[in-house]
Amino acid sequence: MQTQPSHINSIRSLLVAKPLKYLSGTVLATTLMLGFTTEAGQVASRKDIELQVGIVQRFGDQPTDSLTLQAQPGDRLTIRFITGGKPQTLTSNTAKLSVLLEPLSEARLEERVVISTHRSFESAEENANRWRSQGIPVEIAQPKRWQVWAKRDVYTTPLLRRLLLQSLQAKGIQTAYVNTQLLQKQPQASVLVNGYRFNRSQIDISSQKGLVQVSPVDQEQSRLYAGRMRLQPNAYRTYTLVNWVPLEAYLRGVVPHEIGTSASQSVLQVQAILARTYALRNLRRFAIDGYQLCADTQCQVYNGLSGTAITTDRAIAVTRGLVLTYQNELVDAVYSAATGGVTASFNEVWEGPNRPYLQAKIDSVANQWDLSQQTLADERNFRHFLKQKNGFNEQEQEWFRWRYESDLDELSKDLRDYLKTLRSPLANFKTIQRLEIAQRSPAGRVQKLLVTTDHGKIELEKDNILNAFYAPASLLFYLDPIYDAQKKLKGYAFVGGGLGHGVGLSQTGSYHLGKLGWSSDRILSFYFPGTQVQPVNNSIIFWRDSKTPPRSSEEGSQNASEQGGVKGEPGTPEQRK
Repeated sequence: MQTQPSHINSIRSLLVAKPLKYLSGTVLATTLMLGFTTEAGQVASRKDIELQVGIVQRFGDQPTDSLTLQAQPGDRLTIRFITGGKPQTLTSNTAKLSVLLEPLSEARLEERVVISTHRSFESAEENANRWRSQGIPVEIAQPKRWQVWAKRDVYTTPLLRRLLLQSLQAKGIQTAYVNTQLLQKQPQASVLVNGYRFNRSQIDISSQKGLVQVSPVDQEQSRLYAGRMRLQPNAYRTYTLVNWVPLEAYLRGVVPHEIGTSASQSVLQVQAILARTYALRNLRRFAIDGYQLCADTQCQVYNGLSGTAITTDRAIAVTRGLVLTYQNELVDAVYSAATGGVTASFNEVWEGPNRPYLQAKIDSVANQWDLSQQTLADERNFRHFLKQKNGFNEQEQEWFRWRYESDLDELSKDLRDYLKTLRSPLANFKTIQRLEIAQRSPAGRVQKLLVTTDHGKIELEKDNILNAFYAPASLLFYLDPIYDAQKKLKGYAFVGGGLGHGVGLSQTGSYHLGKLGWSSDRILSFYFPGTQVQPVNNSIIFWRDSKTPPRSSEEGSQNASEQGGVKGEPGTPEQRK
């Protein structure tokens, strides 16, 4: 989640940790008491949980991909890898990473069963848990969009994969398909050190000062990171550069980019607590790829030590080790740029059971609207609500209210592209004939959008609507048809409010509450009612699988590694998808 100094223009979700002791149950907490100064080079001075963050997730996707890693002045990089079954260590000021495509001696067939595709990890995980409860082993992947795959080490033969597909189709599951590729070449990671090139599948890079500069081909994106690096293969025949970084140092690269640096201290402290909580609760997110969190809006925006600030460093230090819990379990610490005047419950946006602390409520300290008396499921009430522009926490923010127009050609192209990712038989339709909101939640979010095409009707639900169409900035919208001079339908205007999912904290709203003098505890209680702030400790449950009881820390760590496992939204229409 990125922000501007005066108001937030974007939002993301948080990142996260290393295969230390994470858990579907509890964590064996380390001290989490990190002492650091505000200078960029000074990071962990006491023991801290170490996270694994994929800062370059699909390195080698393009043949021109390359990264230059550099030590700081007066320091040296240490590069380690395996040669002939034995460890080899080199030192240098720089190391250049690339990926080569090596021809295979004979073509190799690669297949996987894709059961479903989703916009968010939350919906993918709920779908995965349903299949696991039915005895079908699955794993969560993110080649581009989030997907649920049949577990590859279980469905190991073409026969098993096709029998599973037939079984799914017999149950009416039309989203499943077998992704088949005949591979002629395989990627091979390569590191250039001191004029010599070494081709290795895993490469570790560290420095004595614990700082590494990472520069892609575009030098403008060069960033300094605390901790150490590992280039490792992922599930998509490419590689991921993983930053192993202490949690509190990680937050220094998240908080200023998610909330900005100019908010009041109480607001910055809220963001630090939520970012820490989100990270620890989401350690399972990229288990299929052997790390924990990403560095973009599918987790939390993380830019290393680039952009750190005294104000955000102070908030991180003041709240060190503090997390937000509900009944001694870490909350889903989600946030977005703007709610549009009403927050959403978990189930209004994603699949899965509602969280008691993520409630639909009017985002205002005044009595602007009574949801119990005037439900926003009613279309007339909803349109009247969107005309209200005063008395809300976000009222001065540009995303509070918006209108985006899109013609039928644009809408049709968006939907075709989306359906192609699902391998839908309707992906070859020519044009959209009608859009209709079929269901709206009591808090106003669109739950079902019915699309009539020349090839048939398609029903889109919840955040998949935002996957299918570029125009709306949130699910809080209504449709106005647009006609040409001959009164022929030529498109639709999406009229709505808010930016992002609207669940949990509104970053823009929190800015306003901070200006009113609210404390961090009071802001958190407003957006997450019934929750408590407490230091991370051995008794806290990090997350709980929907169908299983809590586990010990060791069992949780193993479960996360086996199963894998938004948040916020971008700040501009160009970034939203």
